[in-house]
Amino acid sequence: MPARLKDLVVDANDHQALADWWCAALGYERRRTLGQPPRPPEWPVAIHHPQDAGPVIWFNPVPEPKTSKNRVHFDVWGDTEELLGMGATLVRRRDQEIEWDVLADPEGNEFCVFTPRRETRFPGPAGAVR
Repeated sequence: MPARLKDLVVDANDHQALADWWCAALGYERRRTLGQPPRPPEWPVAIHHPQDAGPVIWFNPVPEPKTSKNRVHFDVWGDTEELLGMGATLVRRRDQEIEWDVLADPEGNEFCVFTPRRETRFPGPAGAVR
């Protein structure tokens, strides 16, 4: 039987803040278990799409900073300028070689931003559809 993708996991120095940043960027929410007490703040944080339209992403606390290029990264449909305004940094603009922008989240994790096609509808921050 082949393996199936379960979750994505990101190591972070400030896992709480990075989880919140990605919630805002992707329109995700923190995953909570009804009837359970809140998880201690030092535990990993899970976020998910409110309609389960994407994978669960975990943010694990680690003491060491990011020191080299990601071996795995996110590709997202989105608005580069909006993400830059939220605190992402520009790594590389799209050009004649690549048709996407490369950004980094507040902890330096690179991700690629693709311009949504006209027929593509995706939920943005706060559930707005573009």
